[in-house]
Amino acid sequence: MSTLYPLKFTPILKDKIWGGEKLKSHLCKEFAPLPNAGESWELSGVPGDVSVVANGFLKGNSLNEVLEIYMSDLVGEKVFQKFGEEFPLLIKFIDANDVLSIQVHPDDKLARERHDSAGKTEMWYVMQADDGASLISGFNKDVTKEEYLKHLKDNTLSEILSDHEVKPGDVFFIPAGRVHAIGKGILLAEIQQTSDVTYRIYDFDRKDDKGNTRELHTDLALDAIDYKCYEGYKTDYKNEQNKSEEIVKCDYFNTSVLAFDQPIEKDYYQLDSFIIYMCMEGEFEILYDDNKKEKVGKGETILIPAEIQSVKLNPLQTAKILEVHL
Repeated sequence: MSTLYPLKFTPILKDKIWGGEKLKSHLCKEFAPLPNAGESWELSGVPGDVSVVANGFLKGNSLNEVLEIYMSDLVGEKVFQKFGEEFPLLIKFIDANDVLSIQVHPDDKLARERHDSAGKTEMWYVMQADDGASLISGFNKDVTKEEYLKHLKDNTLSEILSDHEVKPGDVFFIPAGRVHAIGKGILLAEIQQTSDVTYRIYDFDRKDDKGNTRELHTDLALDAIDYKCYEGYKTDYKNEQNKSEEIVKCDYFNTSVLAFDQPIEKDYYQLDSFIIYMCMEGEFEILYDDNKKEKVGKGETILIPAEIQSVKLNPLQTAKILEVHL
């Protein structure tokens, strides 16, 4: 029998100049005081924004407190040895009611040198997109630093960026160094390293409600950017019912998508990692420890501690989840 249980956390909602209403209308998040909720931080160990348990006997305890007490029972032996009492992932839902700034994130080496932080590699799973909605990922040709700066100065950066029209289910992997921006009309799930370091390159000259423009990080970004062009910015993956299909595997996280309409048995005995489920569609129950139950609905995120080595996923209606681990 496990001491721990599947953990839900209170979402940390973020007001953003580009935020909208979809976190509320599509994912049932409550944010009455926020006019433009752009992000829901579902699971975070970022200092100043640490998630708090919302269910069970640990309710009211922070993620960091739970990790300090339960250590490898929560995250797995190999994860605890590598990261200690720092939770290694930041899990979000993002609603872009307007285009986000064009930006880039530093890698681990640069982030450690400059900010004493991990770098930021991330991935996006598109949950909903308005007709014609698109996002930016990478360059459409190889460029030099000088060419990039000239386009930035001339306000023609869009000419060298790779723009992608999107639909639900599309996946984009964004390694540190890749220039990117989420476009207007997109609701997505984001999985990333625990880091809040972002270099804003261009912000479309917009102003906040006080008439101020946001800070740009032109000089910091120069050494962080990967100026190469790559093929296939969008991630291709299989889409088979009732089977976990791997969509991203990298040094920082592994993510699969699982669409299911029948009970699924999951054995994590050899994984030695926590599991995160993000519910994209539908509703399901997690059965564990002799049929204890926890219900999960669309827009909810739940953490399965590493010591729970097998679960049964029972769909209450056809469900689709992202399954994340290290």
